This record gives sequence, structure tokens and C-alpha cells, in this order.
Amino acid sequence: MSLLFITNDLCAAHLGDVAHPEQPARLTSVGQGLLRADLGDAVEIVEAPLAPLEAITTVHASEMVEQVKQHALAGGASIDADTIVTAASFQAARFAAGAGLEAIERLRSGEAATAFCAVRPPGHHATAASSMGFCLFNNVAVAARALADAGERVAIVDYDAHHGNGTQDIFYRDPRVLFISFHQWPAYPGSGRIDESGTGAGVGSTINVPLPQGATGDVYLQAWDRIAAPQIDAFGPTWLLLSAGFDAHRADPLTNMGLSAGDFVALTSRVLGVSTPERRIAFLEGGYNLDALTETSAAVFSTLAGQTFETEAETNAGPGAHVVDEVVEHFAAIT
Repeated sequence: MSLLFITNDLCAAHLGDVAHPEQPARLTSVGQGLLRADLGDAVEIVEAPLAPLEAITTVHASEMVEQVKQHALAGGASIDADTIVTAASFQAARFAAGAGLEAIERLRSGEAATAFCAVRPPGHHATAASSMGFCLFNNVAVAARALADAGERVAIVDYDAHHGNGTQDIFYRDPRVLFISFHQWPAYPGSGRIDESGTGAGVGSTINVPLPQGATGDVYLQAWDRIAAPQIDAFGPTWLLLSAGFDAHRADPLTNMGLSAGDFVALTSRVLGVSTPERRIAFLEGGYNLDALTETSAAVFSTLAGQTFETEAETNAGPGAHVVDEVVEHFAAIT
């Protein structure tokens, strides 16, 4: 099984001169993870192109996109306490959004079984109208909207420790896109409750699993087997997109979850088990301990490429099983 590793060196220029947790060194760590995975001919490195502005404005208000552009032209500005634009940020964000579109075209042509978009800034907090939470444009949403508008049914799985509020916001009414999030609760950005499950035609197409601090791999797998897998099976996606945030690792400085690199292998394997080769794309989201990011990304790259990787043992005996029960009960009541 082959893997496209899609990136662009200019993504490292975003926040290049700013002290920030979402730092350029994250891409270096992910690159080291690719080397550590040692995939040989199973990986092809691809340069991400600029996303057309019209692709970005299918998910974001044109005023929001223009604001990021003008901040960059002015040399930089702070959108909020966490979200900063520098001179290179607008172009970097366009490359980050373009990676998913490039992945779609290359997978459609049969070049590989899976793609990983190693880009920054990350995207899953960016809503339809606002950049926030380190994120300027929503990379996974740009790809998902392009697919849905082409007649595809898209499942997005987000295992970043922070809730993907932006992705939820963009597709909350859209029955063509199933969004499933596993995240720490409570935590930034304060969304992702169990009862946030879509509205209008999109009722039931948003699934949140808000787990307590310290949740371990066995709880994530219970949630996958009892919630995500059956919902994905019922939805019948033609494409699966993964918001691959690695900040649920137990060493991450911004969160308090209990996962190991081995848990990410097990969870990613579950994701691959419900998806079709040549129709699955992963996007880098969070992960702020650089050593853990290298180890975890190496393990996930090996899994995406169908290879084994010796890494940290899976974890168990943490809290959160009651949340799985509550989510199951909620969806039994609304379906």
C-alpha cells in the first residue's frame, strides 16, 4: 500500500519569527517522523499547490479570506490571542488548503492508496466566518466541500484532542458530510457536547465524543467500535478524511489526554478498516510536543502505508467509558 506525503516548504514560513506553540518546527518533527518510518518506495513526496481562492470561499466568507490577506500584506496582525498572521501566512494557508485538493486529484488517478497532508497552519478550528485557534482556513473542510459538491458522500473523523468546532460549524446542516470528533472535555474551544448532533437536514450527521482528561486508548477504541464504525457503515461514505491531530498524546503540553503512539496506530487502523483505498486523506492538525509528534507521526505513517512499526504500547484503564454509553444512548434516541 502506498502513501502520498503532500507538503510545501513555504508552510514553514507561517509564524517563522513568532514564539508560538504551533511553530514551524512541527513540520520538521513530522518530516523526521517520515524518515523514522522508513517507508522506502511506499511513499511519494508531493509538493502542495496553492488552493484557488474560489475553493477556499466555498467554505469561508470572502470577508474572512480578505482579512487574512490584508493582514499578511501589512506584515502581520493578531486575529485573537492564539491566532496570528505574519507576512507569509496567507500564502502558507493557501498551500495548506491546496494539499487536500491535490490529494483528491492524485488519488482519483490511482497514484496511491492514501495521502497525508503535512501542512500548516492547521485548519479544524476555522469556522465559516472566523479564523481562530491557530487556524486560518479549514483545510479538511475545503477538501470535503469539493468532494461533496462533486456528488461524493464524505466522512470526516477528527481525533485531535481539541474539538473541531470549525469543521462542525461548516457542515452542521449538510447531510452529505458525516463529522465524528473524539476530543477532551472540557477544553478549548468549549464546543463538542454530545447533544451537538446537527440541525435541519443535517440532524444526526455530527457525532461528538467528549472524553474526560486521562482517557486511554481502550476507551477510544470502545467509542470507535460502538459509535463511529456503525454510524459510518450506515452513512456509506465514498471518501474518508482524517483530521489527524496528535495532541491527545500523554506528553502533549496543551492537553491532558492519556494516549500513546501505539494507541494512534490502533485508532488509525480502525479508520482504515472502514475506508476504501484511493479514497482517504489525512490532514495534520495539532500536536505540540515535538518528540511525541515525531514518534506518533512515524507510527501513523507506517500504518497508513500498511506497514508495521514498533512503538509505545497501547494504554488502558483510563476514564471515559460512561461517555461512550451516553453517546450511544443519545443517538439511539434521535435515530
